[in-house]
Amino acid sequence: MEKQKVYWTDMRCAVGDSLLAKLDRLILKAGISGIDFDHKFTAIKVHFGEPGNLSFLRPNFAKVVADRIKALGGRPFLTDCNTLYVGRRNNGLVHMEAAYENGWTPLSTGVHNVIADGIKGLDEAETPVPGGEYCQTALIGRAIMDADIVVSLSHFKGHEMTGFGGALKNIGMGSGSRAGKMVMHNDGKPEVSQEACAGCRTCAKFCNQKAISFVKNKAAIDPGLCVGCGRCIEACSFHAIENNSGTSLSSLNCKIAEYAKAVLTGRPHFHVSVVNQVSPYCDCHGENDAAVIPDIGIFAGFDPVALDKACIDAVNASPGVESSILSERRRRTGDHFTDIHPATDWRVQISHAEKIGLGSGDYELISVK
Repeated sequence: MEKQKVYWTDMRCAVGDSLLAKLDRLILKAGISGIDFDHKFTAIKVHFGEPGNLSFLRPNFAKVVADRIKALGGRPFLTDCNTLYVGRRNNGLVHMEAAYENGWTPLSTGVHNVIADGIKGLDEAETPVPGGEYCQTALIGRAIMDADIVVSLSHFKGHEMTGFGGALKNIGMGSGSRAGKMVMHNDGKPEVSQEACAGCRTCAKFCNQKAISFVKNKAAIDPGLCVGCGRCIEACSFHAIENNSGTSLSSLNCKIAEYAKAVLTGRPHFHVSVVNQVSPYCDCHGENDAAVIPDIGIFAGFDPVALDKACIDAVNASPGVESSILSERRRRTGDHFTDIHPATDWRVQISHAEKIGLGSGDYELISVK
């Protein structure tokens, strides 16, 4: 099988040049102009960053990608789905406020933000997963599935549950609705915190199984009737319902790959990953630890699996920053991700993505000046 081409550029800029200009040259060289964008709605899948975190991507990167898509005739918009956990991106209103606070506005990017699964995270499309072993269908934010083309713009970093977070996680986990995120994160059924329940009965309106009843104005879920769809978690405004039955990290990695397959199948797609400020944890945290390696550069290509593998290899080939968490947790394995998060195995995500036909980790790296 022919190696997948991954293009990259480093972070160096001569006087008179800029990293943004290099990004535009990179995506052109990688072949983005070969996609027919003419009057096509294009979802640029990003992560707006949890407020308090400062390692998320600058909106300037998104403006370059959006401007190039507009120049090619496309109709781009920036998008992400709501989070399952309690934070400042768990419904459409606070999510948009968080995006604005972090600088993601039409004034800075030239395009609009769309929260793909709506105000409450209930606007989803059940989408087939071709070749799925863990999921036959995926619950994806509807606006993402309404798009004609998908472009991912990812901040490559470490992750406490998957080892790394790159294009596959940005697309797979990031495109899942709140119920979809529950499917990926958990095996089991939700439970109600009696102390937090306000007795508003909204959750019962979204339960198709009639599994929710009320005792003394407090919700209770019948596990015999519940099918674990997670809609009650999405609908609860008081964070009184949660699932405490965690899935294995291996299953999580596989489900992320399968959700990414559901998003990308049948549509043109293109991927960009920025490997800078490589923090050890996800940008979903309301803080960020110091970068674990020096900044490396920007990678682009059509195969998200090859892209992630190229980024992984580049990070592992880079010397660790001694003042970072890497020096505290280093186990001298030669793998920075395993050293930092020894319970994780990032290889599972890559190998399962290959197995289900999403892409190949075998790549050819092409430098762009």
